[in-house]
Amino acid sequence: MSETDEKDAPRGFKVEDRRRFSDTGEARLRAPGAAPEAGPAPHQGPPPVEPAPVDINFSTFVISLSTQVLVHLGEIPNPIDAQTAVDLGAAQQLIDILGVLKEKTRGNLDASESSLLDGILYDLRLRYVERVRVRPAGA
Repeated sequence: MSETDEKDAPRGFKVEDRRRFSDTGEARLRAPGAAPEAGPAPHQGPPPVEPAPVDINFSTFVISLSTQVLVHLGEIPNPIDAQTAVDLGAAQQLIDILGVLKEKTRGNLDASESSLLDGILYDLRLRYVERVRVRPAGA
């Protein structure tokens, strides 16, 4: 090859970053230089707003478990399908889990956490008994 041919010939290769996330961990809408992805048409309009993440601590964990019990008791609709259904077995299991948490954390909770757990357990146990009386387990 002559010196002129070497200058005109393409050299090496080109690297394109097609990772889904940037170096800072933020999601990219589309990797730079990447072809559009196959599949459904891109979303028109502003991107959906996701709620800010909640700080997880003992109280929020207990409240999330109690909310699941209320869903299984049919007191609030399931957030996935907006339907209400009664599952007494699942409700009882979650109430029992909260009871185990109370026993295993005895002496390690501050006053507000202990009061929250006691109040939630009392309320959920009453609601469970009321639901069982209305709808016996075998029915």
